[in-house]
Amino acid sequence: MNRARVFRSLHHGRVPGDPLVLPGPWDAASARVFEEAGFPALATPSAGVAASLGYADGETPADEMFAAVARIVRAVGVPVSADVEGGYGLPPGELVERLLETGAVGCNLEDSADGELKDPHEHAEWLAEVRAAAGDGLFVNARIDTFLRGVGDPARAIERAALYVAAGADCVYPIGAPADVLPLLRAGIQGPLNMVARPGEGPSPAELGALGATRITFGPGLQRRSVQALREIAARIAS
Repeated sequence: MNRARVFRSLHHGRVPGDPLVLPGPWDAASARVFEEAGFPALATPSAGVAASLGYADGETPADEMFAAVARIVRAVGVPVSADVEGGYGLPPGELVERLLETGAVGCNLEDSADGELKDPHEHAEWLAEVRAAAGDGLFVNARIDTFLRGVGDPARAIERAALYVAAGADCVYPIGAPADVLPLLRAGIQGPLNMVARPGEGPSPAELGALGATRITFGPGLQRRSVQALREIAARIAS
């Protein structure tokens, strides 16, 4: 069974209001909780994993990130996609090799570095090399950081999405896009579209799906809520 093919199939044939919801485990224990809840697949958040390892977001050494992803994959029977930030400076072939060694079936790849957007044409060429190295063995979710970097014009995100899809990305992720521009993004972007949900804040996953999202992830939100719950428990114990 090609687990990446199974994972890819979860993104297609979805009806509005029924997006693929992918909780973000930050360690093996949280991954098992999400699997036991019945989710068909998971998607690790780099910031959440970083926090679990004692690092600030963006500062996790590559070896530790890949090891953490491998532990999560081993802990569950469902497919796991991994957020590997900008690829840690690895050549596409090595990046793909290391991802496959963890057992991950997909990856998030960012299009900014050091707070600046990458040249979209150069990034598309790099994504094409990742796709060529991976074949159908990895589901590539190309993150689009325009909104995150203060570029609010949806057209800029749509332009980048077209380049990345043409390069072989399976899905695009305009992180930070306001919900009210989602229908415009949906109309201008081919293929699956990832949006982030914040439990208790903003639209629900179903509402985001109705607006055009194909899949829903949570970034580090679930890990942060877990930490807050633990703080409250610790305060009660200490009082």
